[in-house]
Amino acid sequence: EVRLVESGGGSVQAGGSLRLSCVVTGLMWFDDYAVGWLRQAPGKEREGVSVINGRLDKVWYADSVNGRFTISRDNAMKTVHLQMDSLEPDDTAVYFCTAGPNPAMVAGAQFGTVMQYWGEGIQVTVSR
Repeated sequence: EVRLVESGGGSVQAGGSLRLSCVVTGLMWFDDYAVGWLRQAPGKEREGVSVINGRLDKVWYADSVNGRFTISRDNAMKTVHLQMDSLEPDDTAVYFCTAGPNPAMVAGAQFGTVMQYWGEGIQVTVSR
């Protein structure tokens, strides 16, 4: 069974930072998979935030977070992180860790539609 477990969410004031982590278990060849983060705010559609491929040589960021968020992964530990700096109230959402085949990278902002595995999500709240 494949499981993705997120941690690191919480509440922070605008301008602050949080680091999300996701531990993936049950995937034998972790580097065959792209891993990424999506988020869903109340009353809004789910949107892609960032994704990184298995070789760590391709990364995509949503325009809204580019320059503020940094995605990274450790293939040996089967983990993925999202460092979130200069947080804004509009970043408030439930954040989901996802994994899917490396070709999902070509989908860009729509990568979430081809991801196979999902975590349960973790709340991030940014106050003014």
